[in-house]
Amino acid sequence: ATGEKAVYIANVLKCRPPANRNPAPQEMAQCVPYLQRQVALLQPTIILALGRFAAQSLLQSTVPEAANIPLGKLRGQTYRFENVPVIVTYHPAYLLRTPQDKAKAWADLCLALAVSQ
Repeated sequence: ATGEKAVYIANVLKCRPPANRNPAPQEMAQCVPYLQRQVALLQPTIILALGRFAAQSLLQSTVPEAANIPLGKLRGQTYRFENVPVIVTYHPAYLLRTPQDKAKAWADLCLALAVSQ
């Protein structure tokens, strides 16, 4: 139908490290080729990076210092991954723990919608 948009959810990490620990940079780097291939096949109009690890993986080639920048400071801008616009926002689990930031996440979703049109 006209006006409908499909959503595809992809994890930057293709498997979670043992004991649910945070991934090491080399573990995240090993998954990037799979994500690049998914983007090439799906040709998305926008990518919404949910959380710190997604942002770090997607921005590592264009914003190398992203690993050292707080997620809140990465918000509100349009980046690129494989020439696709990327918007950074909070991870849903973070929003469950910090509901006062839901309005910021809503603003990020509105930005993503505006950029994708």
